[in-house]
Amino acid sequence: MTDLAEPLSAFMSRTAGPGALSGLSRLSGGANMESWAFDWAGEGYVLRRAPSVDYMAGRPYGHAVEAALVRAAHAGGVRAPEVVGVLADGDGMGTGYVMRRITAEVSPAKILAAPPSPLVADLGRELARIHALPRAAIPEGIPVMDTAEALAELKARFLSYGGDRPVIALAIKWCEDHLPAPAEPVLVHGDYRMGNVMVDADGLAAVLDWELAHLGDAHEDLAFGCMTVWRFGQLDRPAFGVGSLEEYFAAYEAAVGRSVDRGRFRFWLVYRTLWWALGCLQMGQAWRSGADTTVERVVVGRRTAEQELDLVRLLEEEAPEAERSRPLPSPPPAAASPVGEPTTGEMVQAVRDWLGEAIKPHAEGHGKFQVAVAMNALGIAMRDLDAGTRAEDKALAAALLAGRTTLAEPGLLAKLRRAVLDKCAVDSPKYAALARSRDDWRG
Repeated sequence: MTDLAEPLSAFMSRTAGPGALSGLSRLSGGANMESWAFDWAGEGYVLRRAPSVDYMAGRPYGHAVEAALVRAAHAGGVRAPEVVGVLADGDGMGTGYVMRRITAEVSPAKILAAPPSPLVADLGRELARIHALPRAAIPEGIPVMDTAEALAELKARFLSYGGDRPVIALAIKWCEDHLPAPAEPVLVHGDYRMGNVMVDADGLAAVLDWELAHLGDAHEDLAFGCMTVWRFGQLDRPAFGVGSLEEYFAAYEAAVGRSVDRGRFRFWLVYRTLWWALGCLQMGQAWRSGADTTVERVVVGRRTAEQELDLVRLLEEEAPEAERSRPLPSPPPAAASPVGEPTTGEMVQAVRDWLGEAIKPHAEGHGKFQVAVAMNALGIAMRDLDAGTRAEDKALAAALLAGRTTLAEPGLLAKLRRAVLDKCAVDSPKYAALARSRDDWRG
């Protein structure tokens, strides 16, 4: 079955009683952790574990604390999975825990194609329930986030990655200039979005993936699922790709008993978009270090372009009207049609086509997902070879970070718009906000 079968059977015998293991298969996706579905004694379960011990290095807490938090949330009435056991060192499966499997849909594409009518209000009410969990119920080890310190850490990471992406520098400076006053800390899920919730015909069924939970500003959670990237193409439904902000906020406010601060919400929308832009860059660093050498890691590392596009869309209102209406610079000229021997790009395309025609149709489960990721990586490489687009400009980034240059500078917004359009066209050409931005900016 897999190398997990024997140790998992032993673990389940001790944890859930006698039974037989069947149906063990790795679930697709999971940018940070592995998830394995299986049956034991006729019941469905999911094993959540780290892809390597090294991958847990530097995290504020491990799976034992995470499992304790999920248990506390479940006991507190949150739609969190039921944890049945936590892996120990002697179990031989790394670090993780086992939960009862929930039967519901998790695919954002399937959910957003026809979301059940109660869903947007469910999302608001469930978030209020998470934020209302008493401090005494939260296990030791869950960190408290200081927003100013966290922003300073993002800035330090940006500089360690080269400090040469102007849009990221612009966003860091904006966040420094708009840092909100400290808020009364609540339990923040930290990753509350489509892809981490399960939905059935009646609405919200479960909240998954608690690895980023911390104590902090409730508005961080409110904003995260409303980021463009987590709306999966539903640009006209700003709340999770499901509905309106008004309905989402109203459900949350009614449940929690306080109003949503729109200014804080905007800050966190920018901050978490910036955070994910740097998170994508960090994926590339994880691959280079050898901590995670999967193809998925390097592909996610190129999704920074999506967040840079979204940051320009979020921050362009800071520019004067004359700059917002300024025409874009011309796009780079199209490459000439090749002649003679096959180019490097054509060879990459040939390998990509072969994967799609000869390998992908026969792949199954997680293997099929991995082939799709590999094809995506080759597509990026092929387009990059043709376009030669670069996002780095260290001098401009430094000027923006220091505040010496702002969006009031004539032509800067137009230049940034053109740069993010061209980069996103290489790295993520199907990203829904790319087509919308071309229309909005007449690119």
